[in-house]
Amino acid sequence: MPSVTYIEHNGTEYRIEVEDGLSVMRGAVDNGVPGIDGDCGGECACATCHVYVDEAWLAKTGTPSEQEASMLSFAATAQPNSRLSCQIAMTAELDGLVVRMPEAQH
Repeated sequence: MPSVTYIEHNGTEYRIEVEDGLSVMRGAVDNGVPGIDGDCGGECACATCHVYVDEAWLAKTGTPSEQEASMLSFAATAQPNSRLSCQIAMTAELDGLVVRMPEAQH
């Protein structure tokens, strides 16, 4: 099963195995990783699962859809490597993915 390393704003790391097909957000929420809220349940409608994708993984995670880009515009701390973790589906190719959480989601 592929794994994701989630890094909190304070540097605390969580390495979690996430089943193929599940979102990076679902992996965090199901495993109690703090810093990813996912208030909308993964419907790309809130931006409370905002993460910064490690530069080495940007190409593999793809580019945000128009809807995702619109939601990211509500994230006060959005950066070029920002993504909504609900929009990144885990695959074997993403094994080892590293994402960082902003200081706050709201």
